[in-house]
Amino acid sequence: MKLDTLDIIVTAPPAPGWGGRYWILVKVTTDTGLHGWGECYAASVGPEAMTGVITDVFTRHMAGENPENVELMFRRAYSAGFTQRPDLTVMGAFSGLEMACWDILGKHRERPVHALIGGAMQDRLRAYSYLYPLPHHPVADFWNDPDMAAESAQDLLARGYTAVKFDPAGPYTIRGGHMPAMSDITRSVNFCHAIRQAVGDRADLLFGTHGQFSTAGAIRMARALEPYAPLWFEEPVPPDDLPSMAEVARHTSIPVATGERLTTKAEFAAVLRSGAAGILQPALGRAGGIWEAKKIAAMAEAFNVQVAPHFYCGPVEWAANIQFAAAIPNLLMVETIETPFHAALSRNSITVDAGHVVVPQTAGLGIEIDEDLARAHPYTGDQLHLQMQEAPCDYARENRFQGGAPSDAP
Repeated sequence: MKLDTLDIIVTAPPAPGWGGRYWILVKVTTDTGLHGWGECYAASVGPEAMTGVITDVFTRHMAGENPENVELMFRRAYSAGFTQRPDLTVMGAFSGLEMACWDILGKHRERPVHALIGGAMQDRLRAYSYLYPLPHHPVADFWNDPDMAAESAQDLLARGYTAVKFDPAGPYTIRGGHMPAMSDITRSVNFCHAIRQAVGDRADLLFGTHGQFSTAGAIRMARALEPYAPLWFEEPVPPDDLPSMAEVARHTSIPVATGERLTTKAEFAAVLRSGAAGILQPALGRAGGIWEAKKIAAMAEAFNVQVAPHFYCGPVEWAANIQFAAAIPNLLMVETIETPFHAALSRNSITVDAGHVVVPQTAGLGIEIDEDLARAHPYTGDQLHLQMQEAPCDYARENRFQGGAPSDAP
C-alpha cells in the first residue's frame, strides 16, 4: 500500500465563524483505494500559498511511500532544505498529511487510531469549551460583558461541562508583549468574579491571553486573578519568550499553559526544560501530527506535566485530538467546539455527552467528512484563519475584542 493522490479542500464555516475563517482539509488516497483525512491548523500564510506548501510536502516527501513509515516521512519533512529545525509552515502541512496516514492505517486494520498508538487509557474525555454567545446575546457586545459570559458559563455547566475558557484581557496586537491597561485588568477581574459566582466550584476557569503581555504586565494580571483560582493562565507572554514565561510561572500560583503556536518536540522540550509551563497545549494540525504529539506527551509525563490538546479549527483535527488524548496517561482535558457545521461536516460522528467526549471505536480517526458540504462552502476571502490587530493597546478608551470570532463576523 502506497500513498498515491492528494486532494485539498479549503472550507469556510458559516457565520459567526466559530473555529476560524477557514479550515484546510486534506484527503490522501492510496494506490489500493483507501483514503484518509487530515487538517492543517491556522497557517501563517494564506490558503492558496498553503495549498502549494501542502502539495509540495506531499509530493516531495510522502507520495509513493508506505503510510506506515510515519517516522521516515517526518524526518524527511523536518530535514528538508538542510534545516533540521522546527518550521511552522512545513510542519503545519506535514501535520495534516500525517493525520491522514493514521486514518488510512486505522481503516486498513479496521481499528481506531488510539489502538495503534498504545491503546485506550480512557474512553470518555473531560472536555472544555470557550464561552460563546447564547442566541439572545448580541455578538459584538458579548466579549466585553461579564454578565453575558456568566450566562454562557451557566449554560455549559448545565450541559455537563466542568471547565470554561474565556479571554477578556484586551487586544491581540502584532507588537509583542505590552503592559495591560488598568481597564483590561478590571474587566478580567470582573469576568472571573461573575463566572466564578455562576459556576461555583463545579467548573474550572481557564483564562486565555494569547501571549499579549510583557513579563511585568502578565505578573500584574495574574496577581489580580489569583483570588478566583483559574486552572490555567494561557500564554501570558509571547510563546517564543520562554525565560519570561518561566518568570511569570515563578510569580503566580496559577498554572501556566502554552503550546498552540509551537511545533515539534524540539520546541516543547525547551518549554519543559525551562519550567515555563505546567500544562502543554499542542495543536495537532501544527505540532507535527499524532505521532509527534505522542512524543510530546511522553516528554511531558516525565516532567509531571499534563496535556490539554488545543482545538480551534474544523472537525478533523478535533477527531485527531480525541484519538491522541484517549491514548495518553497525562491528559488533563480536550477542547471542543459544538456547532451545527462541525457536526454536519463530520456526519455527527463526534459525541459530547455531559461535558465529556465519547471516544469513537470505529476505524481510523472515527469520522468521515461530507465532501459535498465542505466544497459547498469555499473560502473566498483574503484574510488569514485568525489575525492580530496592528493598533497598539488603547489606554484611554476601552479595548474591544471579538473573542474567538473573526473580527469580520456579524
